[in-house]
Amino acid sequence: YLFYRTLELIDLGGIVDIIDNYDRPGSASTDATYAEAGTYAYAFEDKAGKRIPKAGVKAEAGVGRARAEWSVFEAEAKGPNASAGVHADASGVGAMARAEIASASASAGPLGVKVGLGVDTGVDLSGGSAEVKVLGCGVSVGRKMGISLFGSELSFKLW
Repeated sequence: YLFYRTLELIDLGGIVDIIDNYDRPGSASTDATYAEAGTYAYAFEDKAGKRIPKAGVKAEAGVGRARAEWSVFEAEAKGPNASAGVHADASGVGAMARAEIASASASAGPLGVKVGLGVDTGVDLSGGSAEVKVLGCGVSVGRKMGISLFGSELSFKLW
């Protein structure tokens, strides 16, 4: 735990995320409709996405979803959907509920962009950042700087 906490404190442009996912294999998927719910708990496994301790609960459902990921790159497009989740990891906790008409998002390392129409509501206090959203509008301050307006957002991890 101390090793990962130290990495988080000296994080340069999302290096903890890069360490956790640098070897993530490429994958792509599409769903006409989807409904998922579940829990997860991972810690100290030598596998992509499972090195940093984390646990959570999430439920989501929607119509139309396409997703692709490889290494530290991700892209996703969604039609009408709703989700709710709670998480805790080595760096903090959060809870968020979301309802969207549609969205498209992409991230590459520390930069993230999302264009959509939705109403996210919740709080996330993790990774050296605080994020607050009410009805799709909000801000992220700290290590992650971002602004959200009715479901669209722009964010950047500073260190």
